[in-house]
Amino acid sequence: MINFLDLKKINQQYRQELIEASTRVIDSGWYINGNELAQFENNFAQYCGTQHAIGVANGLDALILVLRAWKELGKLSDGDEVLVPANTYIASILAISANNLKPVLVEPDINTYNINPHLIEEKITSKTKAILAVHLYGQLADMPNIMRLANKYDLLVLEDSAQAHGAEIEGKKAGSWGDASGFSFYPGKNLGALGDAGAITTSCNELAEVLVALRNYGSHEKYVNKYIGVNSRLDEMQAAFLNIKLKYLDNEIKIRRQIANKYLSLIQNRKLITPNIPQPASLYQGHVWHLFTVRSNNRGALIEHLTKHNIQTLIHYPTPPHKQQAYSNLNSFSLPITEQIHNEILSLPIGPTLDFTDVEYICEIINDF
Repeated sequence: MINFLDLKKINQQYRQELIEASTRVIDSGWYINGNELAQFENNFAQYCGTQHAIGVANGLDALILVLRAWKELGKLSDGDEVLVPANTYIASILAISANNLKPVLVEPDINTYNINPHLIEEKITSKTKAILAVHLYGQLADMPNIMRLANKYDLLVLEDSAQAHGAEIEGKKAGSWGDASGFSFYPGKNLGALGDAGAITTSCNELAEVLVALRNYGSHEKYVNKYIGVNSRLDEMQAAFLNIKLKYLDNEIKIRRQIANKYLSLIQNRKLITPNIPQPASLYQGHVWHLFTVRSNNRGALIEHLTKHNIQTLIHYPTPPHKQQAYSNLNSFSLPITEQIHNEILSLPIGPTLDFTDVEYICEIINDF
C-alpha cells in the first residue's frame, strides 16, 4: 500500500535528534514555558519574518486567541463580521463563532481554492471588521490584493496558515502578511509536532503582550490575572521537537515541490482537473504543497480505482462548513463553487519520504482511469 502520508517514516529520519531532545527536556525538570519554547518561538518568528511567535496548544486555539485578543484591545466587538472562505476547514469558522463574531462566507477562486479577492469587496458592510484569509493546500491566498482591500476599508487581517508553513509570495512568508497568523503543528502538517501544537505570529507588540497572557490563564505574573484567559500553552517537549524539525522544513518543501512537479507533468488523464499553475509565477513558486489535490466529477469511482491498486487517498474536505449540523443556521445557503469543490476534490499521496517511483506508478494508474 502506498500510504497517503507516512508519519513514522518522516520522523524516523530525525529519530536520534528527537530522542536526544526528549532526554534533554526530561532531564531539565522544566516542562512548561521554558527554554525550549523560548528558542522555538524565536526561531519560528525569524523563519516567518515576524517580531513575535507565541506558542499555543493547537492551531484552533491560535485563531481563537487572536480574535479574543483583538476583542480585549477594543478592535472587535460581539456581532462584528469576519469574512472567511466558504470552503475552508471548519476550524476557521469555529474560531469566529467561539468569539461571538459572525462568519461571512465568501466563495473561493475555483482555480486556486483560496478566497476570491474579487468577491470580498461586495461582502463588506459597516459591521465588517476583519478578513480571515486561509492558505489552503500550501498556497498563499492572494495576499497583495487582500491587504490592499484591508487597508482601503481599515480591516484587520488574520491569516490561517495551518497548511502553509514556509509558503511565500515574492519572498514574504505566510504569517507575515496580515496583522497576525495562526499556525497548526498537527503531526500531518508540513511542520508537524509529535502531538498537538500551534503558534501565533505577529509583529504587533501590543497584540503579542495580550496573547502571552491569554494563553496562560490571562496572567503575565503568577496568580495575578489581568484577563479571563485559558490554558493553551505549547509544552517544552513539543517545542523541542519542532526546533529540530524546523531545521529541515525547507528541504522537505523542496522534495514536496519535486513530487508536485512530477504529478503535474505525468498526469495526462483529461477527465481530472489538476492544480492550476497560478499567475503571476511568484504565487506558484511559493507553493509548499501541503496537499496535492485533483478534482473529478466521478470521485467515488476514482477512489475505488486507486484503492484497488493499493493507493491511499483522502478527501479535504467531504462536507463544507455551511452544510455541517453544527452550523444548521447556514444549511440553506447556496454556495455552488464551494459545493462543487467539496464534491470533487481528492488528495493524492505527497510527503517528503514518498518515493519518486511510487509517484510515477500513481500517475500511471490515474492515467488508466
